[in-house]
Amino acid sequence: MNWFVPTLSILLVLNVFLAFILIFLERKDPSATWAWLMVLLLVPYLGFILYLTLGQNLSRQKIFDTKTEEDQMIGKVLLEQMSYIQNNEIVFNDEEMINYQDMIRMQLISDDSIFTQDNEVEIFTDGNEKFAALLDSIEKANDHIHMLYYIIKNDSLGKKIVAALTKKAAEGVEVRLLYDALGGRTLPKRFFNELIKAGGKVASFFPSKIPLINLRINYRNHRKLAIIDGKCGFIGGFNIGNEYLGLSKKFGYWRDTHLKIEGSAVLMMQTRFFLDWRHASKEKTAYDEKYYPLIQSKGKTGIQIVSSGPDSEQEQIKIGYIKMIASARESIYIQTPYFVPDQSILEALKIASLSGVDVKIMIPNKPDHMFVYWASYSYIGELLDSGIKAYTYENGFIHAKTIVVDGKIASVGTANIDVRSFKLNFEVNAFIYDTKTSTRLKEIFENDLKVCNEITIEEYKKRSKVIIFKESISRLLSPVL
Repeated sequence: MNWFVPTLSILLVLNVFLAFILIFLERKDPSATWAWLMVLLLVPYLGFILYLTLGQNLSRQKIFDTKTEEDQMIGKVLLEQMSYIQNNEIVFNDEEMINYQDMIRMQLISDDSIFTQDNEVEIFTDGNEKFAALLDSIEKANDHIHMLYYIIKNDSLGKKIVAALTKKAAEGVEVRLLYDALGGRTLPKRFFNELIKAGGKVASFFPSKIPLINLRINYRNHRKLAIIDGKCGFIGGFNIGNEYLGLSKKFGYWRDTHLKIEGSAVLMMQTRFFLDWRHASKEKTAYDEKYYPLIQSKGKTGIQIVSSGPDSEQEQIKIGYIKMIASARESIYIQTPYFVPDQSILEALKIASLSGVDVKIMIPNKPDHMFVYWASYSYIGELLDSGIKAYTYENGFIHAKTIVVDGKIASVGTANIDVRSFKLNFEVNAFIYDTKTSTRLKEIFENDLKVCNEITIEEYKKRSKVIIFKESISRLLSPVL
């Protein structure tokens, strides 16, 4: 036991050192800084381990680089679109979208998000239908298949997807598969062997240097993208695993939202994939026109593909959400599995509701992350006083990340309404400028209300002291969840 006291002393010194880093070097958001200082103070001998796992800072540097040809292609279009917007020269397929030129401009400047209007959009809310469509698209691929998923499970769906990719790779189709190392931590080493033997390429994002242990819980690639031949793309909330087919006993039916897009927006998804792929795989892929084919689509839906991550100062998806909320005149419908907003989102929603906008928020009725669930409940309770209406989804688990404003514009993608999605993870969303598609998403929300329970202010005030305690602790920790 002679080692015990010196060890405790060393751990205490480490805690003080980490506190110094938090305050003087990393310059985190003040609320996050205070939350971490509280953790280090309350659990001084474990705090440094939690910090190493959850609190490491990723320097604000550009870690994804485009090729010269891609830069030139994107830069030329961006300059043209900025000129069109400044001179009010964009001809919108949907005349209502003229009211959102400022939002399009904002995303052009903040994220180089090119606006396209030739897109066809198919909406999936059921995993069986989404993966049937994905497998069908994989089977029809002629040149290349590029896929990025946060989670891939070692189960029947995961094996089925990999088998389909292996078959196409053996036929000579280029296959690149990227997954997040933490999300795919349960995969055995041999899982992709057949795909690689067939000529497919596989890479993992931010893998651990220590076998079986990944201390980097933050800065995960939470994106879900699939691009087929540069002409068809999938984006949304579904990961790859049986639970997303509704086969989990814990969650039951899995309600999510995913889009299949055909049109020029797919080319922006392609660029996003290559940025992530080059960083993770270190493959020096050259620009090739076959990855950016001439699109001949009959679609009319306007879309911007917007990405954000901890390597950026702008928090592009979050400011897109705020801009949407601020533009609302009639309604804001939100579905999110995690509702841990920062102050800017919270105030924007309060202002909208107090101004007479019909604000409805839908969250799950069961937690998959306990602290996040009770923090969500706490923030919902605060908003009830401002007149918003909140609902818990009772038909299983809702994982959709959607916002619909006035039935005219919408956002569907991978970003939740929480600090983790805004600051700590790499995300991608499709911002949709189209009355028809947005109205359809609004109708889906209204249909989901049939299997929801409303959280009334009267019910919320009757919650037990145990729940109040859970909320209080979770709320304190929310900046670092």
